[in-house]
Amino acid sequence: MTIAAPSPLATIRATARGYLPRVFQGRGWVVASLVMVPVALSLVIYTVAHIKGAEGRPYPSEALRVFHEVLVKMMLPIMALVAAPAGIREDLEQRTLPLLLVRPAPAWALPLGKGLPWFAWGAIWLVLGALGLQVLGGDPALLPGRLLGLVGAWWGELALMTLVGLLFKRGTLWGALYFFLWEPLVRIFPPFLQRLTFTHHIESLAGSRAGQVHAHQLLAQEQVTTHPALALLALLAFGALCWALAGWKLQRTPVGLAGSEAEG
Repeated sequence: MTIAAPSPLATIRATARGYLPRVFQGRGWVVASLVMVPVALSLVIYTVAHIKGAEGRPYPSEALRVFHEVLVKMMLPIMALVAAPAGIREDLEQRTLPLLLVRPAPAWALPLGKGLPWFAWGAIWLVLGALGLQVLGGDPALLPGRLLGLVGAWWGELALMTLVGLLFKRGTLWGALYFFLWEPLVRIFPPFLQRLTFTHHIESLAGSRAGQVHAHQLLAQEQVTTHPALALLALLAFGALCWALAGWKLQRTPVGLAGSEAEG
């Protein structure tokens, strides 16, 4: 008796449903805390200053600083570095990948199926964090762009780290080098290279920047802006491409070599 293989959509849906409880374990709460702890600390500082007789007004510059310098530059990349290895890469390291690949289901759909719960979980907390910053005086007109920027970048960064984890043994290291070496240099890059970073597209969507480049800075280039619609499209398309490539890589992984794949 031959069992018909489930469709890719059914595979993604079943994998996501079965994997969903994992995001409520320790790693999932670490991801949530990466967003909410800095936002909560900022709110506590603001509240204490208000109680002690400060001007009592929100501080737009503080909201801007926390959004760009903390959430965008630090916490969002760390979230991807923490969450992505919990998917297919974990199956490689624990030698459970053959159990997934021998099932009558399209293997290329598994990375996305495992990634969707993490994407949804992280997106919820990023939205809550951005809303919390509004208490500090965030501009309501910029809020939709900030939300789209965070969620779109989360989609792309999670997909990128999933792909890198399948391509390289030390995927987390390569991802960290990209996020914390390449991305911070965005302000001294020529316009074309600026557009090869998540930071550029987030700032284009958010309608604000963490800082400006000064003329005296070495190799300083003029900062450019991409139309918000194009910036969002770029983030979504890049994420979709990374998920597709991750599925392609897994599809080409020999079932019996999961151990050797995990070791190098």
